[in-house]
Amino acid sequence: MESTAVRAAHESVTPARVAAETPIEVVLASLDSSKAEEISDIDVTGKTSLCDHMVVASGRSNRHVGAIADHLLKDLKDAGFGNARVEGLPQCDWVLIDAGDVIVHVFRPEVRTFYNIEKMWSVDAATPPTPARVKL
Repeated sequence: MESTAVRAAHESVTPARVAAETPIEVVLASLDSSKAEEISDIDVTGKTSLCDHMVVASGRSNRHVGAIADHLLKDLKDAGFGNARVEGLPQCDWVLIDAGDVIVHVFRPEVRTFYNIEKMWSVDAATPPTPARVKL
């Protein structure tokens, strides 16, 4: 029979797991606790089969971007969502974290401004693209 202290140690839960149960809730809670800036959650359900949510956030510097990404990876794993795939961690200009239903982009501010991916993914799916007119 386990003692109360041993059982409590096994049942310890991270703050992100207490406050959130879905991947998007874990991601948003983790980014908030890491002091990520300008967090944007874009619902891309029906626009792509890649994911349901695209989250874009900024860090103040390369070091901050790396710390945000490391913290998010740990929170996702602690919440039971396994190991997410990561790109860009060595440079920390733009870190992409693929957590299955949620893809997270963490940028330095000037890199975020340059790529402006929110504009690309925020386009209304109901609006059909305008055909280009060709002058003959």
